[in-house]
Amino acid sequence: MQKTPAQCTTMADVRAEIDRLDQALMTLFAERWGYIDRAAEIKRPLKLKADIPARVMEVRENARKNAANFNLDPDFYEDIWARLIGHAIAHEQKLLGETGDE
Repeated sequence: MQKTPAQCTTMADVRAEIDRLDQALMTLFAERWGYIDRAAEIKRPLKLKADIPARVMEVRENARKNAANFNLDPDFYEDIWARLIGHAIAHEQKLLGETGDE
């Protein structure tokens, strides 16, 4: 059963909750990845590039705002999102034939 941090009385409790959250994060990342694949499918007939700088900046700014709203370090989470974005762009570039690695 899920516990709040305050309900955890042992390190085993804390570790179990962290493991549960890590699994949930991976589920969300997998769902996000599905949208990355779909974006490439939509971009192809529209002849859009994988890397759209204005959108990249928007997503990075959203990461900063979302982090700040949860009292988290905006710089750290923007950095994580920058890595996610870079990985997604590289994947889309392959799918769109922008790298020659189709």
